[in-house]
Amino acid sequence: MLAVETPYGTVQLMVGKLSGLEIVFLSRHGRGHAAPPHLVNYRANIWALHSLGVRKILATAAVGSLSRNYHLGELVLLSQFLDFTKSRPQTYYEGGDQGVLHVDMTEPYCSSLKQDVLAASEKTGIVVKDGACYVCTEGPRFETPAEIRMFQQLGADVVGMTSVPEVVLARELGMCYASIGMVTNEAAGISDHRLSHAEVTESLKTLGEKAARLLQATFEVLSPEQNCWCPAANQEVGKF
Repeated sequence: MLAVETPYGTVQLMVGKLSGLEIVFLSRHGRGHAAPPHLVNYRANIWALHSLGVRKILATAAVGSLSRNYHLGELVLLSQFLDFTKSRPQTYYEGGDQGVLHVDMTEPYCSSLKQDVLAASEKTGIVVKDGACYVCTEGPRFETPAEIRMFQQLGADVVGMTSVPEVVLARELGMCYASIGMVTNEAAGISDHRLSHAEVTESLKTLGEKAARLLQATFEVLSPEQNCWCPAANQEVGKF
């Protein structure tokens, strides 16, 4: 375990090797899932990864399905997001000496890194569905059926509580970011029973193994070079 000091707090990380690559593992919620999604120190987490030289982030996240196209037990690749968070710091650039950055999010999730995941999917036979639109809610409560209907009308496919602002902060620091959603439940109004954290946790046990195999296969095809637009995202402020 490695403790990394950042301007936003201390982050606990693990460093190791997988498929010949040095990797860093970070549990966004901390040990024992201690931090609820609205209190995760996203800025510290992403800053710590960047300070250690990480340039590509492969994230996983539990998601609820809002669509008949995404089913319990499936893996999905996120392509777009809708942000319904309320109280989370969204940027490293807050004016003054820090400057201001209006970062481009036309393609929020790195297409190059996603292609690596899809190549690993084809290699292993582990199916991952591409193209999901993710809606991020504040949490920690689950959504109401009325909210789910609204999200569906806005074009969302899956719902979760963590991808934003992670994906935004990674882009601000010029890092590639892709996220594999693990469909652990069906959202309120779709499911035929009440939602519970226990249901999500139980589903994660099976999905976690499948996602881990897909991640390992992705590291086997991963190139350390950033052959994409992500590194240029913060050029206008010229700080990284």
